[in-house]
Amino acid sequence: MRCPAIMLQGTGSDVGKSLLAAGLCRVFARRGLRVRPFKPQNMSNNAAVTSDGGEIGRAQALQARACRVPPHSDMNPVLLKPQSDKGAQVVVQGQVRGTFQARDYLAVKSDLLPVVLDSFTRLSGEADLIVVEGAGSPAEINLRAGDIANMGFAEAAGVPVVLVGDIDRGGVIASIVGTSLLLSDSEKTLIKGFIINKFRGDMKLFHEGVRLIEKHSGFCSLGVIPWFAEAARLPAEDTVAMQRQPSERRGADTDVDVIRIAVPAFSRIANFDDLDPLIAEPDVDVAFVRPGQALPGNADLVVLPGSKSTLADLAVLRAESWDQDLMAHIRRGGHVLGLCGGFQMLGTCLDDPRGTEGPPGAAEGLGLLDIETRLDGAKTLVEARGVEVASGAEVRGYEMHIGCTSGAGLARPMLRLQGRPEGAVAADGRVQGCYLHGLFASDAFRHSYLSRLKTRPNSGLAYDSEIETILDRLADHLERHIDIARLMRVAEYGA
Repeated sequence: MRCPAIMLQGTGSDVGKSLLAAGLCRVFARRGLRVRPFKPQNMSNNAAVTSDGGEIGRAQALQARACRVPPHSDMNPVLLKPQSDKGAQVVVQGQVRGTFQARDYLAVKSDLLPVVLDSFTRLSGEADLIVVEGAGSPAEINLRAGDIANMGFAEAAGVPVVLVGDIDRGGVIASIVGTSLLLSDSEKTLIKGFIINKFRGDMKLFHEGVRLIEKHSGFCSLGVIPWFAEAARLPAEDTVAMQRQPSERRGADTDVDVIRIAVPAFSRIANFDDLDPLIAEPDVDVAFVRPGQALPGNADLVVLPGSKSTLADLAVLRAESWDQDLMAHIRRGGHVLGLCGGFQMLGTCLDDPRGTEGPPGAAEGLGLLDIETRLDGAKTLVEARGVEVASGAEVRGYEMHIGCTSGAGLARPMLRLQGRPEGAVAADGRVQGCYLHGLFASDAFRHSYLSRLKTRPNSGLAYDSEIETILDRLADHLERHIDIARLMRVAEYGA
């Protein structure tokens, strides 16, 4: 007998499947079930290190947390990490398989279905229930041949499906009904209902809309979920979180108590959820600087984030004249922090002789730290903890990078992880960098670091506790607005 499972497929991207899956994982975990998340194929440069030494999409790591279990590579057996508009690094069961152009990957992806089913079977052996998340939309019938992300997986594994539509973007009736018209008869039999997500306003006004969707699609409603504002405070996997407009940011230009942090939005920015704990601070304004914009002159700190294509993004930095803005920022007494790829950019030289992240080549770095990096060798995927040298504050997180960094600058490390030095700090202390992702989630370190930028009282933010609280509130929200009992029957019996 198969393990009970339910698959959430969206009528499009960014309809809220990931957070809905996380909320349902917490709903069922609170009922004492052994729940596991699963996403057959994901595309994201925001990834997390797993307990078995692999990597998966950030959303599945959050879902694992909602299940109260460590993340495992089987939870996301195929991860695509874009390196260009047409190519991506392909990670299979946590390990890098290679780099493929889009056309080449389409030709081989069906070969990965046995791998996907293998991971799903292993998870099934340790679970009472699996919450599966699709990718994109099953209505993308041009991609149906060899599909492993949506209906291709659902049919192969015999998993019932619930469609998720986003009413906030408009056209939800057409999106659900239109999806039903594009599915084959065998695919339609797998769909057991639909959920409307991100509703704002008076739900009574949409009762007729629900009835019409049921009439024209043949699917039943499992619930209408009102807008959940706190979702914005959970770790994000895609770049929607970076698209806040200036009017949404905290603090006016004249507010001297605000700590302003500027982040160049690289074209292949990676693991930008490193900044989520800073965004959560009430006196911190994190501004993602888009191409065509200058780094703000009033920033207290510039963070160079991770990148999936470091040489290419270093070229973008120079093409946007952000390197000149950065030098002006330093002359004004500003601070700079490089994380992973951003740390590599701060050195004197960056060399990719084998074309690990793109075409082979080398480039002069920003020269702000006396280090140099060669992108070669095995990928480092490891959880780590230790202390910041300057404050002694504890830090924890994970390393996820390719490349070996050397140079005299490493003699002045930023961190000590399990007793070994990590990162580098310039002689004046205002430029520093390291490979540790997630370090700002450590409350004592975050407060100490921010206090060196500007004198401030401790905000009292306990970041990890806040994430747990929001996951519980999300679960409460879903309990109120989804027919959970019916959803469980679908998962158990497929009906």
